[in-house]
Amino acid sequence: MAKIHVLSEAVANKIAAGEVVERPASVVKELLENSLDAGSTRIKVQIEAGGKKLIQITDNGCGMVRDDALLAFERHATSKLKDAEDLLRVATLGFRGEALPSIASVSRLHLETRAAEEPSGTVVEINGGKIFKVEEAGLPVGTSITIRDLFFNTPARKKFLKAESTELSHIASLVTHYALAHPDKHFELHSATNAMLVAPPVAGHSERVYQVFGKETLDQLIPIAALQPLERIGLPQPPPWRRTEEDEEPKNPGEVRIHGFVSKPEIQKLNRNSIYIFVNGRLIRDRLVQHAIIEAYRNILPPTVFPVILLFLEMPSAEVDVNVHPSKTEVRFRQQSVLHDFVRDSVRAALMKARPVPQFVSEIQAHPTASPSLTPGARAELQTAPWRSLYAPAGPTGFALQAPVAPPITERFQFQGGIAVEANAAVSLASAAEIVPDDGCTPALTDDPEPPSQLAPSLTSLKPLGQIRESFILAVNSEGLWIIDQHVAHERVLFERVMKQRAAKRVESQRLLMPLILELTPAQLAVFSHISDELVHNGFEAEPFGTRSVAVKAAPSGVEGPQLEHMLHELLDQFAREDQKLNLETVRTRIAASIACHAAIKVNMPLEQNKMEWLLAELAKTDCPMSCPHGRPVVLRYSMKDIQRAFKRI
Repeated sequence: MAKIHVLSEAVANKIAAGEVVERPASVVKELLENSLDAGSTRIKVQIEAGGKKLIQITDNGCGMVRDDALLAFERHATSKLKDAEDLLRVATLGFRGEALPSIASVSRLHLETRAAEEPSGTVVEINGGKIFKVEEAGLPVGTSITIRDLFFNTPARKKFLKAESTELSHIASLVTHYALAHPDKHFELHSATNAMLVAPPVAGHSERVYQVFGKETLDQLIPIAALQPLERIGLPQPPPWRRTEEDEEPKNPGEVRIHGFVSKPEIQKLNRNSIYIFVNGRLIRDRLVQHAIIEAYRNILPPTVFPVILLFLEMPSAEVDVNVHPSKTEVRFRQQSVLHDFVRDSVRAALMKARPVPQFVSEIQAHPTASPSLTPGARAELQTAPWRSLYAPAGPTGFALQAPVAPPITERFQFQGGIAVEANAAVSLASAAEIVPDDGCTPALTDDPEPPSQLAPSLTSLKPLGQIRESFILAVNSEGLWIIDQHVAHERVLFERVMKQRAAKRVESQRLLMPLILELTPAQLAVFSHISDELVHNGFEAEPFGTRSVAVKAAPSGVEGPQLEHMLHELLDQFAREDQKLNLETVRTRIAASIACHAAIKVNMPLEQNKMEWLLAELAKTDCPMSCPHGRPVVLRYSMKDIQRAFKRI
């Protein structure tokens, strides 16, 4: 029975249509999504010359009958939509019926397909959009589409394609990340010479990350899982004349779930290319979610670097609009602010719970890198299959593809009971437990928070031995040798204290003997008028003094005169350089971080034993002891394993 039909003009005109074939990876994306929508459990992708000569995708999905196989190449012919209201709840990866005719118009296409209920299959050949052959054939259930000579009839577009290795890299990235999003399915990617990816079905996403990238990559990531109930406010409703009794009854709007992996603070990238976001199984690029992730890492990472993220969001299809961009990589969320805060709080809670501690050997050579962390490269394709290579830290802050020294181990990795993380790890990557919702205000994590001693090597047991050049505290415990930067450690303590006092509206301040007069530039003066209320809440008392001056009469405790002047000028200059509109949370954290920095213990300052003990004890009480408010590491550890290995004990 035929399933595919041509949409009416009224429905087709409401679809965000457009050219979907930009490069070989665009073809792979459309065909791969069709295979997933067809219920395939096994998908094989074959590539030659970076997709310029050959793209072949074979699946074991539901297949098509003869009429559907021909109708599929008509514009806006689809089995996934019937009327305009279906656009409000798209639950499939594809829905527009534009991919196949667009691809067929710029290539030589060969289609083989058979539905389970049919005794024989159908073969269709199309060259440049014209049907050349349609015949029956004995075929297995499923669909195989072969694309040859892409853009053969549009040479102007063909010359804009990149090198074969570059195009292959884009395809490898796409297939790999859809394999990560669907761990229950079998994915294969083959080039002309190598098997780039062979990923049999596994139990979950942790196992898939281990399977594709190896244990070393998995050890660099922190698992995250949370959910939050949604409110009914704002859900689209039918017009009054079309409402039924069911529409009048209150319905549960569902919930939004988040799971995946976020990187430890020592993993730093120079761009956002290592942030991968999936919504209901669809790979997207969304500024809202990216901004929420960056906000979660605020005061943990320096502002010019970015983390590695593999995030999966699941929500009712009515909560997200995917009909906003031809390539379907951009979406709109119905409750944008709710989703933004949920993602930010969930990622921040996972980081606070794990409290990862930087490793001394890792940080000593650390520097931000722009290498694609979770993307199998195509350049190594001529030498070895990337799926067999491990992603070792490239100057341990990022992942770089390296050829394996030893042949791959065929023994199956055991995931029961969690994945034990060694050396640098601060928390075991146990399999996610059942998610239990909370009151709906904050994200509910999978497990109850563990005490700090179970989450990270305990700072409370550290015994200070002394100082190195009166700047770094040397301490020991059963975990190994620790080096603590006394300035940033005190900075973290003061930062969290100021934030808590600000929340309670009881920031400690001190009056100055004589008002401090500051001369401001016009830009600084404009910023001052914007943040003056927040300065008052943080212990400042300042008012205009003339046309371009400000008189400061009180300041937060611990900040002295010369430092106070420098701090205020620095703050106003930072805010003046902001490209985006300042929000209250950013202003609060910037002011608190600046106060903490200028009031903290300085380097080259001798500390007595009791002062060092006090500082370590206070640091252990903080929520985020691993980095200062500006993202620099606070503590470094040389573990017992590192020490034993250095002395050739192990």
